[in-house]
Amino acid sequence: MLIGEVARRSGVSARMLRHYESLGLVRPSGRTGSGYREFSGEDIRRIFRIEGLRSLGLSLREIGQALDGPGSTPAALVGDLIRQTRERIAVETELLNRLRRIDAAEPAGWDDALQVVALLKALEARSPDARQRAALASVGGSPVPVEALVEAALSETEPNVAGALRWALALSGGAGAALLAAGLGAPSAAVRERAVLALAELPDEEAAAPLRQALSHRDPVVRRHAGLALGARGEAAAVPALLDAIVAGARDTDAADALGVLAVDTAAADEIAAALVARLAAPATGAPARGRLTQALAAVPGPGAARALAELSRDPDRAVAVTATYLLRLRERE
Repeated sequence: MLIGEVARRSGVSARMLRHYESLGLVRPSGRTGSGYREFSGEDIRRIFRIEGLRSLGLSLREIGQALDGPGSTPAALVGDLIRQTRERIAVETELLNRLRRIDAAEPAGWDDALQVVALLKALEARSPDARQRAALASVGGSPVPVEALVEAALSETEPNVAGALRWALALSGGAGAALLAAGLGAPSAAVRERAVLALAELPDEEAAAPLRQALSHRDPVVRRHAGLALGARGEAAAVPALLDAIVAGARDTDAADALGVLAVDTAAADEIAAALVARLAAPATGAPARGRLTQALAAVPGPGAARALAELSRDPDRAVAVTATYLLRLRERE
């Protein structure tokens, strides 16, 4: 079969077939009496193999190695192609995200666009100082898309930089609430904690709903931070999470203060006192936790807390009894 017929049947141009021949990928089996290339059936099958491998993204050099190289196996080749493709997708995805963020900033001109690019790069800098400056510069200067701020906040490990990023998000008007709420479902516990901490600093109306949902989160750290935030805002639904924090001994003083905030009237105060007493009586509550729960009653006004302290002053646990007696005396002096 001559080259023109091969090109017609295979869909590969004669020019490309000659290029394959020059690279040694295709070697016509013979020549006609007039000197024209003549391709055999095996030559045609090789051309189709070459085209099939090209469709997988292989270069012509890689195709030659795959077809003729010693030890080349489909499994190894496909595995290498998967790795290369993933790397390429990661690079392209990063570029796409950067372009989207620049577009979201709605730059008026190239100077504005380049300033946004500089800030985005600074948020990814190795230096914590550079990242912190970028977070602070995003407020009142060139607008940095909230998506970039959220991504930076969820990945930041340096406390000062993380604080600056949360502050920038809070001043953004709560636009990042939905993205931060999605961060609560991250596989990493550290990312989930950063997400709830950032939500806690957003304006009330934006963060309230995701924080309420976080009260039932599987992660106790997420529940704790959500409870502290909502308790400080006067939401009674936070009481169970605050009690958990006191029992766990994690930010228990802050949790007790939040319970005091929630004790807005006698009825609310008595309910909180009853909840503290119930935790004190629970079989699973150990001695250190009972001591912290007793101390938390100091933040709760009203007769319910006073009665609870009077009862606890006779508790078999001497540490609890001494603490309750001391708190009762303080109340009598007030």
